[in-house]
Amino acid sequence: MRVFLDNAATTPMSEEVIQAMLPIMREDYGNPSSIHACGRKVRAKIEECRKIVANYIGASIGEIFFTSGGTESNNMALKCAVRDLAVKRIISDPLEHHCVLHSLESLQREGIQVDLVRVDERGRIDYDHLEELLANSDKKTMVSLMHANNEIGTKQDLVRISNICQEHNALFHSDTVQTMGHFPINVDETKISFLSGSAHKFHGPKGVGFVYINSENLLKPFIEGGAQERNMRGGTENVIGIVGLAKAFQLSCDNMAERQAHIEELRSYMKKQLTEKFEDIQFNGDHDGDYLYTVLSTSFPPSPKAALLLLSLDIAGISASGGSACSSGAEKGSHVLAAINAKPERKTIRFSFSHYNTKEDIDFLIEKLKTLTPMKAMVTA
Repeated sequence: MRVFLDNAATTPMSEEVIQAMLPIMREDYGNPSSIHACGRKVRAKIEECRKIVANYIGASIGEIFFTSGGTESNNMALKCAVRDLAVKRIISDPLEHHCVLHSLESLQREGIQVDLVRVDERGRIDYDHLEELLANSDKKTMVSLMHANNEIGTKQDLVRISNICQEHNALFHSDTVQTMGHFPINVDETKISFLSGSAHKFHGPKGVGFVYINSENLLKPFIEGGAQERNMRGGTENVIGIVGLAKAFQLSCDNMAERQAHIEELRSYMKKQLTEKFEDIQFNGDHDGDYLYTVLSTSFPPSPKAALLLLSLDIAGISASGGSACSSGAEKGSHVLAAINAKPERKTIRFSFSHYNTKEDIDFLIEKLKTLTPMKAMVTA
């Protein structure tokens, strides 16, 4: 038996998504830039997909651009804003995904001022500090703050950040890769300059995503080489991926409430089982406040088996992670856990869920953990 509890890294593709993609591989293989009938048919499919994404987030179709995923979308927003919109300063926080933090480091080397807003021990940003940072500069500024953290699940208030940015005439970019398709986001109601989505986080294919760019922000192409994506991204479109993305996003949004209720129930059940049966279990992030319901960052106490806990779970048939999948091969510890001052001697495992998970999956995990981490004396029998 194999239990997959690493859905923050990637999600299994829905069968409906696979079925939607098959005709593109078998029949509708024309190049969407070709003017003949085969090309026009595929072009129409791309525009239909663009409309689906735009409608679900309250955008216009001219504000949605398909990319290779969240990393490209975030790079595009940050670097093009500096290049084309005269941004001289970016305010972010130390918990961002590496695709944002490394982009900021690159921009900093080019002379862009980067300031980090304070976060507390749960990963919540200090909104007063954000306002203070925005008030103390005459440079054109962009605020880049992720909606929900991919490692610890802490969620920030997009509406509040948007209002603060508007008060100070700052652009607002948000990495919404973990929340897109899991929470309602409406850019018609909440002003956001740029946001990002990645299909494989909501049961679509890997290698395709999108960036929303508010029509007030006129950018030049990020990738040059052709007039694709309304002259914003050169290169033949990943039609198979785009069709899969749109179908997955449609399913996620239409079934959002039902899926959330199921996952919340599993997450709550797992927290209860962990705290009742095992010694000194703690949870990272804003786990009982405003959180990403698909993530439960669990902190295990030091023990002889703690160092190999993740590997032991894998051998036992459970897929989970120690943090971001993008950094899983690195020797360096999690920058997110370091920023919230998590105790390094404790072992953190990120369990993340989808609507495909079941209560039986959680029971299987709990049984395996009984041999890997200290149990409470009253439940050892």
